[in-house]
Amino acid sequence: MKFTEQLYKKLQPIWRKNHAHPFVREMGNGTLDPEKFRFYMVQDYLYLIDYSKMFALGAVKAANLEDMGTFSALLHSTMNEEMALHRQYAARFGISAEELETAEPSPITLAYTHYMLYSAQNGTLAELVAALLPCMWSYWEIGKELNQIPGASEHELYGEWIKMYSSQEFGELATWCIDLMDKAAHGKSEEELRKLENIFLNTTRFEYMFWDMAYNKEMWPADE
Repeated sequence: MKFTEQLYKKLQPIWRKNHAHPFVREMGNGTLDPEKFRFYMVQDYLYLIDYSKMFALGAVKAANLEDMGTFSALLHSTMNEEMALHRQYAARFGISAEELETAEPSPITLAYTHYMLYSAQNGTLAELVAALLPCMWSYWEIGKELNQIPGASEHELYGEWIKMYSSQEFGELATWCIDLMDKAAHGKSEEELRKLENIFLNTTRFEYMFWDMAYNKEMWPADE
């Protein structure tokens, strides 16, 4: 059994909690409060900035030119295409480019991105991939599940999000990342595999916390 298959099977309880979160379910049935999605869009923009840095570090740590090129392409497309689309989408919720650029990250956004970058900067390529994979993999799965709900992909506010993450193009990126995880984990010792599993588990947990943070619009308690 491949390493990612082992992870997927073992971590289903927490994995499915992400799919079942009220933010996700309400996005799928179209009942999500637009203000909650607005909060999510701002925090997700800040998250993408640091997520892009993961691709840059991936290019540095890549073991061959092919993977180096893919990481480089991901960095370019995220910085110059996905974030531009994010700004356009955000504008539909009344979020200006200036608001995005001056926004402050929530405690969860800070914790999540700092953990990813710490794992990437101080670890191996395998540890970097273990840190970034849950976001890409779970978004692809969630996008596909929501896309199966009649009318969800046509919703005036959330349909575009569902179409993006259920798309073949995004699925190909997620599949590439899954395959890279298996390649990077090959030949690792049991101790090293446990470390990779722990990183993957932690970022999966952070995915749940990110949905929860957005649903409750949580910033620093002392500022509320």
